[in-house]
Amino acid sequence: MLSINIICVGKLKEAYLRQAIEEYSKRMKPLCKLSIIELPEERVGDNPSDAEIQHTVAAESERIQSKIGKGDYVIAMCVEGKNISSEELSGRLEDISMTHSAVDLIIGGSWGLSDTLKARADFKLSMGKMTFPHQLFRLMLLEQLYRAFQISKGTKYHK
Repeated sequence: MLSINIICVGKLKEAYLRQAIEEYSKRMKPLCKLSIIELPEERVGDNPSDAEIQHTVAAESERIQSKIGKGDYVIAMCVEGKNISSEELSGRLEDISMTHSAVDLIIGGSWGLSDTLKARADFKLSMGKMTFPHQLFRLMLLEQLYRAFQISKGTKYHK
């Protein structure tokens, strides 16, 4: 069974989002081994300098890097990544499961991921050019993963 690790910066604050994440996590149990790894975000002031932003991105990316498994397939969630359909995500996960036992999907903090971490990624994925709150994005990603597994199974969830 494929292990899916969502490695993300920040904690979910809203109860309704936590409930939705719990629901999709429960739905995923028979499909994969799911882990959501929340890492602390760096604190910065309201108007951080470029140096403070670079420090924040570097520190958060180092924490993410420390959670990536040695032989894991890494997908970086970033705006410059490739925008693919739900069906393409399903096929990609099927292909990955043939060669890897774990997939790490990484979501950076509000300033994104370091170039080094993006370079480490096996694939860069975007969910569009729009900007989403990180907490909502985590839920959207989990729903798309669930949908991808349902597509692979041929269920009617994806119409």
